[in-house]
Amino acid sequence: MTGHRVSRRSFMKWSGVAGGSAALVATAAHLGMPSTHQASATDGIEGVDATVWNACLANCQSRCPLRLQVKDGTVVRVLPDNTGSDELGDLQIRACVRGLNQRERIYSPDRIKKPMKRTGKRGEGKWEEISWEEAFDTIASEMRRVKETYGNEALWYHYGSGSTGGNITKRGTWPRLINSYGGYLGQYGTYSTAQIRAGIPYSYGAYLGSNSLEDAVNTRLQVFFGNNPLETRMSGGGELGVVQKIKKEHGVRTIVIDPRYSDTAVDVADQWVPIRPGTDTALIAGMIYVMVQENLHDQEFLDEYCVGFDEETMPDGAPENASYRSYLEGKGPDGVEKTPEWAADITGIPADTIRNLARDIVTTKPCAITQGWGPQRQASGENTARAIALLATVTGNIGIAGGGNGARESNYSVPVTAFPNFDGDAAPVSTQISCFNWIEAIEDGPSMTDVQHGVRGKEKLDVGIKLMVINSSNTLINQHNDVHRTQKALEDDSKCEFILVIDHQWTPSCEWGDMVLPATTNFEENDIVPGGSCGDMGWSIWGGKAIEPLYETKTGYEICTEIARRLGIEQEFTQGRTQEEWRSWIFEETRANVPDFPSEEELEEMGVWRKHNPDGLTIGMKAFRDDPEANPLTTPSGKIEIYSSTLAEMADTWIFEGVTEGDKLTALPEHIDTWEGALEARTSEFPLQCLAHHYKGRTHSSYANLPKNLEAHPQMVWINEKDASDRGIKNGDTVDVYNNRGTIRTEARVTPRIAPGVVSVPQGAWYTPDEDGVDVGGNVNTIMKYHPSPLAKGNPGHTALVEVRPV
Repeated sequence: MTGHRVSRRSFMKWSGVAGGSAALVATAAHLGMPSTHQASATDGIEGVDATVWNACLANCQSRCPLRLQVKDGTVVRVLPDNTGSDELGDLQIRACVRGLNQRERIYSPDRIKKPMKRTGKRGEGKWEEISWEEAFDTIASEMRRVKETYGNEALWYHYGSGSTGGNITKRGTWPRLINSYGGYLGQYGTYSTAQIRAGIPYSYGAYLGSNSLEDAVNTRLQVFFGNNPLETRMSGGGELGVVQKIKKEHGVRTIVIDPRYSDTAVDVADQWVPIRPGTDTALIAGMIYVMVQENLHDQEFLDEYCVGFDEETMPDGAPENASYRSYLEGKGPDGVEKTPEWAADITGIPADTIRNLARDIVTTKPCAITQGWGPQRQASGENTARAIALLATVTGNIGIAGGGNGARESNYSVPVTAFPNFDGDAAPVSTQISCFNWIEAIEDGPSMTDVQHGVRGKEKLDVGIKLMVINSSNTLINQHNDVHRTQKALEDDSKCEFILVIDHQWTPSCEWGDMVLPATTNFEENDIVPGGSCGDMGWSIWGGKAIEPLYETKTGYEICTEIARRLGIEQEFTQGRTQEEWRSWIFEETRANVPDFPSEEELEEMGVWRKHNPDGLTIGMKAFRDDPEANPLTTPSGKIEIYSSTLAEMADTWIFEGVTEGDKLTALPEHIDTWEGALEARTSEFPLQCLAHHYKGRTHSSYANLPKNLEAHPQMVWINEKDASDRGIKNGDTVDVYNNRGTIRTEARVTPRIAPGVVSVPQGAWYTPDEDGVDVGGNVNTIMKYHPSPLAKGNPGHTALVEVRPV
């Protein structure tokens, strides 16, 4: 089984599963509607045997506490946090529809019950049950064989985020096991943040976050570039709660720049600026052009803190007319003035709107400029990230209360000690590739180099990936661009010779393993949850074992201990500790660094422990702003580098063979017309730009198979009214969204809440091909192109052209 669609009839069959009412209450609360349910110490079902604290560990970064009520060994209800208040710094951490629906997840028919071994061709769907002993012996044997034949760099621990919020349960057992066995080919970056994390350091020397969202109490204007906390960070105690409360109590004026009229725009925006995907750099150039022409920019800040805005502040050796101001004025290589009219043609935003935005942003002080992770998830997303940071620089809002540096907001978190994985600088193998371009390391690893594929730690790989461990990850198939290309690479088991999948739900990725192991949920084992990192309130949560492991599932620690024993490294892996003893060790280490952190007994009793940022509200780069001489940045100049000499040198030395439009590095954060971007859409047979927005019913692909979540948030494609009318599509019609990579079949949501020429398919739906190869599950990666970004080699998940037709 690779997933399923849920009809009204099948949902009604599931209606006896508890937890739905709580999920609906959470939905009402997050929409600002009155709730009939108020959490208290006595709510829930009477006569339960125990109420156990744990958490939702999916990768939305909120980490919401949950109270699981257990009767006769069964979870009978899931309740939200009932502590805290409605005050900033102490907000109640209310879980959303995802976290409150854990009963369906625990007792899902998609639970993997026994170890399974492939019997047919990879991906064919033929399996047989095996014993745990056979599984342990086979895995140890394969690890030993691959290491002895190819070396440790042939081992790969796959990227994923299915249990990101845990500690011992944070996929942490497998990296520790493989590192104890000599290590594995490492990875850098994330599918979510590769381009911003790679791009911003060329401006600031390192990735430096912006001010916290709580600091917006000090601002006069918030500008969100694709920042959508009300859908992506839905915790009541996290960023959703902070943003709503600040808007309600302080009335902070807010502008949202986004191709979609997101829930954040609906709830808190005073102005929505619809923009074509991948064109933020052009908008920013057009706005800064106005600021400079009208002498509104902060020239004093640029002179003191920056290099590369004017010819006078260019670094030694830079070409003539290579400054950003020369770029704006058309004196650079392209010879084009970046007027509002130029920007309007690219972005779809009227020139007068661009002028008014520029004047509004530059004259309103302070102004808090932040970006979400959507704008940088593009073919040239590194430039997008740097350009938004440049807007904060040119307006002089960096390092001040109520301002921001243009990156994503900063958060305070409690520094809970992490389960040690022997990773980072301690990793036994230093070679790394981007987490996104692993598919090339399977197809032809030895061809991958540092200047073409971003290999780190050596000039080139010596061997490809031969053994993969896929733990708590649906990225093998579902969450990786171009499903069909990925399948083609994986079906040849002479390339990657052994694929092990560990999960508790039979995801689409399971079908492409050679062996699948049934894991527990985090509610069937013990942990301490590091907690949330949203706003200036951090928290940590007790991870209590609510029920015994179901079926034949085992914890990751137990699985890895058995394999370590067979590899002769049990002592190195366990250090003589059980999982519960490791949790006690984590408490001891944390309390040594955080003296007021509670004991195990205290945290188990209280469930969740809050701590507000002891330094007050977070102000990014404040020390640099206060004294740039005493607190220089780690850029080569020690200043903000609008022109990067390092990138200029890399642009001359990096290789882009088979280059397509947009595959290049630039010293300035300039606009680049990319492959399948806004410009190509004008002449393509696939004229609609396709986004893949995050969805309230799931976190990436986690929770995507749960009937109640699908009932509340069904899969669909957003399409503008004009585009729908031109194609004879009505709201609710079944449509195909397609290009030359594949076809997905889903429901049309005809709406003015998306820019013309743009469609958006919520990402994370489970890939479910029918007999004709049409993906009726609606997985957007069926139609997304695999094409790593030029600098980060990251995921360009918002760069794709498609067409839509009624079925």
